[in-house]
Amino acid sequence: MAFFRAIFRWLLWATLILLVLFAALVALWAYAPPVSTLMLARWVTFRPVERVWTPLERIGPLLPLAVIAAEDGRFCRHGGVDWAALREVIDAAGEDGPTRGASTIAMQSAKNLFLWPSRSALRKGLEIPAALVIDRMWGKRRVMEAYLNIAEWGEGLFGAEAAARLYFHKSAAQLNAREAALLVAALPSPLRRDPARPNAQQRRIAAAILRRMERTKGLADCLKPGD
Repeated sequence: MAFFRAIFRWLLWATLILLVLFAALVALWAYAPPVSTLMLARWVTFRPVERVWTPLERIGPLLPLAVIAAEDGRFCRHGGVDWAALREVIDAAGEDGPTRGASTIAMQSAKNLFLWPSRSALRKGLEIPAALVIDRMWGKRRVMEAYLNIAEWGEGLFGAEAAARLYFHKSAAQLNAREAALLVAALPSPLRRDPARPNAQQRRIAAAILRRMERTKGLADCLKPGD
């Protein structure tokens, strides 16, 4: 019995320490440039990291709009988790589990900042409350700003500004709609997809993103300054 009490106390203390660390990082990264777990892993293993931290207002409106159109169409309407999309995925899941995800931009940001990349039920269970917290505490503009500055766009390449400079030789604010869509089309496989030299599949995905951007009004209204 004493052994189990000791284990319980250890787990309790470990949980409390992790919660305090999470709260401290949420508070710190509400103002300071956040660092993803992938970036930390590269630094720890002495591999280079290229990122140019860029405020949202200097990224321009097209890339955030493309991200929302491609990955989280209800970004401005949910509180960090798209419960309707999550229910659809669960209802459609077969015996082998869901065939697609329902990760919002806040959930992807929470995963990149606080958790690990491999899929698991435990990670998803932690990702959801973390996304709810950062969406509530940071607001939509900061969540998008963090996401666009920690997203991986190549080997050791992080953030929209560094990606725009490498692939299109311009700043993120100067990207046109097609270039923004091509950058977003590369996100699911950033180590294998080159936005500057897209294959046929990437071009089809980018075209679909462009159509969504053009026909959906108000998709990114919550990112306007002052909202």
